[in-house]
Amino acid sequence: MPTPPPRRPDDLVQLLTRAERLAARRLQAVLEEEGCSLDAWRVLALLSDGEGHHMTAIAVAAFLPPPTLTKLVDQLVDQNLLHRRVDPFDRRRILAHLTPRGREYWQRVEQAVRTGQPTLGDGDDELLRSLLDRLAATLAESAHV
Repeated sequence: MPTPPPRRPDDLVQLLTRAERLAARRLQAVLEEEGCSLDAWRVLALLSDGEGHHMTAIAVAAFLPPPTLTKLVDQLVDQNLLHRRVDPFDRRRILAHLTPRGREYWQRVEQAVRTGQPTLGDGDDELLRSLLDRLAATLAESAHV
């Protein structure tokens, strides 16, 4: 039996990129049916914890540059899905929160996403999450060295 060729260092990046793009395409198709963009879904997901988050944290979580996030947040405010409030602990900062309508919308969108999401089965979903979390933490740690 022939030996498999040695793995190249970029194999992992290729696999991760392919999986991310396929997952994003599938997710976008589900979100489009609900009238939601992938970027808006990421913002709503963060705000769904009910804590309220400042714009910098939202930009990081949504992988968006601040000007793009500002435009998106303005659209979500116009749709009455979220509102901004002054941070009571630091009046220079603004916190974004879901409105009651935004919470209802988030619940509907999240249910559609869960229904449309394929599973690996037999605990593999949790294993994959755990491994990807470890990989991200390791890469973040090595980037700060």
